[in-house]
Amino acid sequence: MKTYGKLRFLNDHWVIEAQPHVALKLRRVFPRIGKAQQGIISIQATAESARDLEWFCQRYPLEVWDAETQEVMVKLASKHKEAELLVDRFNSGQAKPRDFPLALPPRDYQRIAAELALASGGLLVADDVGLGKTATSICMLSDSRTLPALVVTMTHLPAQWEREFRKFAPWLRTHIVKKGTPYDVTYRKRRRGGGYINVFPDVLIINYHKLNGWAETLAPVIRAVVYDEVQELRHGSDTFKGAAAYLLSRNAEFRLGLSATPIHNYGGEFFAVMEAIRPGALGSWKEFENEWLTYGKTVKDSRAFGVHLRESGLMIRRTRADVGRELPPVSRIVHSVECDLAGLNNIADAARSLAKLILSEEKQERGAKFRASEELSHMLRHATGVAKAPYVAEFVRMLVENDQQVLLFGWHHDVYRIWRERLVQYNPMFYTGSESTRQKANSLTEFIEGRSRVLIMSLRAGAGVDGLQHVCSTPVFGELDWSPAVHEQDEGRIARDGQKNPVQSYFLVTDHGSDPVIREVLGLKSEQIDFVRDPDAELIEKLEVDEKHIKRLAQAYLNKSRPSGSAVYSLSERRLRSRK
Repeated sequence: MKTYGKLRFLNDHWVIEAQPHVALKLRRVFPRIGKAQQGIISIQATAESARDLEWFCQRYPLEVWDAETQEVMVKLASKHKEAELLVDRFNSGQAKPRDFPLALPPRDYQRIAAELALASGGLLVADDVGLGKTATSICMLSDSRTLPALVVTMTHLPAQWEREFRKFAPWLRTHIVKKGTPYDVTYRKRRRGGGYINVFPDVLIINYHKLNGWAETLAPVIRAVVYDEVQELRHGSDTFKGAAAYLLSRNAEFRLGLSATPIHNYGGEFFAVMEAIRPGALGSWKEFENEWLTYGKTVKDSRAFGVHLRESGLMIRRTRADVGRELPPVSRIVHSVECDLAGLNNIADAARSLAKLILSEEKQERGAKFRASEELSHMLRHATGVAKAPYVAEFVRMLVENDQQVLLFGWHHDVYRIWRERLVQYNPMFYTGSESTRQKANSLTEFIEGRSRVLIMSLRAGAGVDGLQHVCSTPVFGELDWSPAVHEQDEGRIARDGQKNPVQSYFLVTDHGSDPVIREVLGLKSEQIDFVRDPDAELIEKLEVDEKHIKRLAQAYLNKSRPSGSAVYSLSERRLRSRK
């Protein structure tokens, strides 16, 4: 049989030496091959690449270097076929998941996700907020092959996870890690024949901040790892927790990632997340970038990438409508409020200087523009939040007087202080970055039991908190985040199982400061996550792609500020606005 080159498995890569015309066709089949690769071509060996190479060799046979190459090719290609077949059989209803022996029976869709995770060794569960991803995890961990296991979660959630284990699998021995450095976590267990033995817990529960200190100790021990709110790993090995997670994932046999919003910004973050869930499944970073990204961070075709993740058995995503547990859709109301322009005027000169530096074409000191971008974003967001805080408080007062309990989201402590002073009669409670775990638990209790009418929560706090849905259906965003995924997670605090009323979110915005640009950027980032999770979804508003959001903020600020004088608005204009 005629062959067109040679194929070898070497150092976890397919190494291919092919005739020039075949090499050109190979590049068309594998967009992940970079243009810099000339002559001998190297592709990371994954189940997907093995399957594609197997198909390619049917048209252009390659001489297989040795028996090992043939064996690895067949094994990985078969694995990819089995994953596709399993996903298809579950989706079509041809296959039924096992009955996981939990104290409370899990739902069918939870059992299906657990089966896929056990069969594949790694799965991203991106189900809608409130569909019980915790129960899915416990289904998987009820399989003895996964023990001992590790659950990694947010700082405020270990106790909640432990309660869920006691509810669904009380026979599993859990331990919440209390320190950032390793200590003896074994417990004494009586032998059948008498005496005692030290036994490792079935499930360790740890928060992301402690993960780095324990990774090397746990990596040889843990068989399965569950990453709750897996978007915490979106920065990959650039962070200590990301590097620690990768070490654990490479050593674990089973991995599960949980999040309705697995990225917070651009689609390139999916690579870092999936490296923790299924190491190597998307190839190397460079291959992923070549195949899927544009400008190094934005997914070229979110729909296609979402289909790829699903059909490859890398991700499963069910909406409430899919599983028959549909809640009324969240109503989002964007409401304009006034703001005090004095604070924005006070930062006018400094903000204008930073904006000009960011937009300057002149060569700057290394890192100067980056620092200026960070400072301008912080300065304008802070000033905008403070400027509209009194008006936000009045809006919340109106809702409370109409017999609503309000979940109020913000970001800056100066803003919280204004809200506290103006809403003091409603006994506002706080769940931000300043309270201890005990204080946060007390805030939830006061709000849920009705002694507080307003719970002020940080935009990026409270992930996974349960119970608020029984007393509140009105979230108010007094400040905006750059990421739409954060807003969706926030709404999920109350738009979840147990909510009896339609959820109505209020986004309180002003026409000044940072709000106008952030609103536009949110449209772009929504496309990156929405189409990946649901390729059939249509955005109500699709904005032009523009990654340089801080430059847009700078340009918008300069366009709105006046070229002369140190204030953004003249004294006469401020008086006119105050009379309005």
